[in-house]
Amino acid sequence: MDEQEEVTLTDDERQPCEVWTRVMGYHRPTTSFNLGKQAEMAERKYFKETPDVTSSTGN
Repeated sequence: MDEQEEVTLTDDERQPCEVWTRVMGYHRPTTSFNLGKQAEMAERKYFKETPDVTSSTGN
């Protein structure tokens, strides 16, 4: 691959993305949430877990 061509789409060409989340042990689309659950989801804080470098598993 030499160079990748940048693709630009108009809003009419885009397809909506359905977001699912795990709630109480099962998966549900976020579009089915009531107003309270939608507000709760908007307040969620996302984080990335890093590996624990202090633990050793070979000893």
